Amino acid sequence: MRLRDATIWFVCGVAAISLFVIAGRQLDSINSSREQMKLISNKPLENAPPSLAFATVAMGAFRGLVVDVLWLRADKLKNEGQFFDARQLAEWITVLQPRFASVWEFQAWNMAYNISSAIPETQPEERWRWVRNGYELLRDKGIPLNPNNIQLYRELSRIFQHKLGSVSDNVHKYYKLRLATAMEPLLGPADSEYFKALAEAPADWRQIAGDSNIAPLITALKSADRAFANDEHFVDNYLSLRQTPARFNPDAFKVIDSFRGTKSLEKFDIFAKACQLRNVWKLDPVLMQELNNTYGPVEPEDPNKHLPLDWRHPETHAIYWAVKGLRMAGKKEFSIEEARTDRFVGFGLQNLFYGGKIFIWNRPAENKQDSYTHESLELSREIFLRPDLRMFEPCNRQRLKVLQKYSDNEQHAGTYETMQNGHRNMLKNAVLLFYQAGHIQHAQKIYNQLRELYPREEFKPPLA
Repeated sequence: MRLRDATIWFVCGVAAISLFVIAGRQLDSINSSREQMKLISNKPLENAPPSLAFATVAMGAFRGLVVDVLWLRADKLKNEGQFFDARQLAEWITVLQPRFASVWEFQAWNMAYNISSAIPETQPEERWRWVRNGYELLRDKGIPLNPNNIQLYRELSRIFQHKLGSVSDNVHKYYKLRLATAMEPLLGPADSEYFKALAEAPADWRQIAGDSNIAPLITALKSADRAFANDEHFVDNYLSLRQTPARFNPDAFKVIDSFRGTKSLEKFDIFAKACQLRNVWKLDPVLMQELNNTYGPVEPEDPNKHLPLDWRHPETHAIYWAVKGLRMAGKKEFSIEEARTDRFVGFGLQNLFYGGKIFIWNRPAENKQDSYTHESLELSREIFLRPDLRMFEPCNRQRLKVLQKYSDNEQHAGTYETMQNGHRNMLKNAVLLFYQAGHIQHAQKIYNQLRELYPREEFKPPLA
């Protein structure tokens, strides 16, 4: 070999070794960054068989193959009706591949629909527990790990809209009542100022605890009951005290009485409720206020002034998560997931129009010893839904806006036609509802719009 060739080989060899060394030194930094950005998951499986635990560690990069095997097994168990076993496998899959959106969707659907429906109707509390497990899994675990995946937001919206909001489940009234009962203490007066105060409430405990006007209230509660000694659970205990004072030392409620009517108690009360909405329900009060101002019901006399939405209603939660999903996904080229999510917003508003007014009837107690428990909830209270004609304008505006969105491109032709059919049917039902309610002029206005947008033979005859 000539000296020139040997020199080239030597230089190339040294360069290659140097590059490998440099790359190796960067590996720890790259892996650390991947962990910080949650691009990998090394969390060990809990309660897994030893063979599975060993396989996931030993196979390393081949854990995707393990996931495929688990997925096939979970699908087989699901088809055989062994939902509980399929759920355990799905949990392992989410640990192995937390950014696999389909498994989050499957597991939530399995709990909210399959497992809940396998429980007898005579156990509504147990059914509700599995429905809640389903939407909490998406909301509290799946979405935080996949914050820009519109598929998970859409599925979460669907659970609220279809499982809780519709009549597909024989105990749907119990679900609605449980949601309404849980949200009721956090909503206060149904006016815009209250939601504005929620949106402006501080999100940090140190900020509220450092307020010189509120510090005496916090100190007094800590002195009155040891339950308030832990700052981490202070808000939860405070809200429980306001609802069920018998659980605490009587001195604690005396503190509330002594501060009643003061700005200190009012401000802390708003903070506690906003904190509960953010941390437990994962609802952003700022977005809640924005949705109130955009989609809230309107009075016919002033169609530009929106009242707050009823956040006790499952359809309102469905709208929230659908809107948030559209925003988090960002503006992209047309996708079927985006179109479906837009529909969930429209369906939610339409369903609030058809049945957005909530009435809860409290049955008289048979004796003074009767007490409220979740188990007796369906026996002591009953929920009814009635049309809310004030929701027509927000619903109609949103439908027209979405129709415009999908009317500009031939790629959207099928979606646009389907949405047109839905809008036409909504207008037909609106004419009937307003006419039956005695709002003849408003019914005529809607009928005119129906004939203008959809000139068909059936709309030619006069309204009356």
